Amino acid sequence: MAVLMEVKNLVTRFYTQEGVVHAVNDVSYPLHEGETLGIVGESGSGKSVHVLSIMGLIPTPPGKIEQGEVLFRGRDLLKLKSEEMRLVRGAEIAMIFQDPMTSLNPVLNVGTQITEALKLHLGMSNTAANTRAAELLDMVGISDARKRLDNYPHQFSGGMRQRVMIAMALSCNPKLLIADEPTTALDVTIQAQIIELVKRLRDELRMAMIWITHDLGVVAGIADTIQVMYGGRIVERGPVKEVFGDPRHPYTLGLLKSLPRLDQNSKNSKLVQIEGAPPDMRYMPQGCSFAPRCPYCIERSLQERPPLEPAKEGSGQHLVACWVDVREGVTQSG
Repeated sequence: MAVLMEVKNLVTRFYTQEGVVHAVNDVSYPLHEGETLGIVGESGSGKSVHVLSIMGLIPTPPGKIEQGEVLFRGRDLLKLKSEEMRLVRGAEIAMIFQDPMTSLNPVLNVGTQITEALKLHLGMSNTAANTRAAELLDMVGISDARKRLDNYPHQFSGGMRQRVMIAMALSCNPKLLIADEPTTALDVTIQAQIIELVKRLRDELRMAMIWITHDLGVVAGIADTIQVMYGGRIVERGPVKEVFGDPRHPYTLGLLKSLPRLDQNSKNSKLVQIEGAPPDMRYMPQGCSFAPRCPYCIERSLQERPPLEPAKEGSGQHLVACWVDVREGVTQSG
């Protein structure tokens, strides 16, 4: 499968009055055509900031992309002018945000907001754009689509607003869809409906997808590859089944142990919390950023940052950044 996008050594900083926030620190990974990448981690781990960097949506100031490349279909997105990037956003890469109420314009009806992208990127007439917009609303499960084009965002429920956002994102048949915690503000039933909708549309349109979430259960059901982030870095990455079945980073292990499981006896198995707090991104430690919270921490972890390397021999896809083999509790070579 061909590589659609490759992120190389991405570094993003925020220069604030309280100090420099090291939000994204040397992030690199490939994304293949048709692949769904799930990105998980605590708040402040760099999940959202790194995709906003890819999209060219980092507010400057205080934010600044210090270094890196984002090669999308052969072009470095970080080198494009703002007008050139506008033509990429929506047409080739689309994004669904966490809260549709703050993402949709409250003073414009949804028809106007959907047709704007169709006119800009596809050059459609008003009539053609309105017809297509109604088709899109129908595709995402909104009944009386033609009539609902005249409605404003406040006239839709939370789940319906998110469906409108999905319709807008898919309007120009993008090659890549980025979903930044799109179900966080919704109740569990609506979450499940939105996830199933996105999976169906992904398969129909054959697009690649990046799904950012706190929910490991969602990633297990939707993603091909999982990427665990901590302290602005990737600490583990690999095929979903491999990472869930054989986690190699202490942080990934901690996340999985903190989840309730139906296949375990609830009387004998306790949920285990990860002790401590995430790092202050203004003062990043010299070694591994997870070391202060890590039960497997060794002296080298405090002094030297582990590189992202194959978790085991012959496993080029499953990568981990740790000096210790968590299964044996012994130091890895390197």
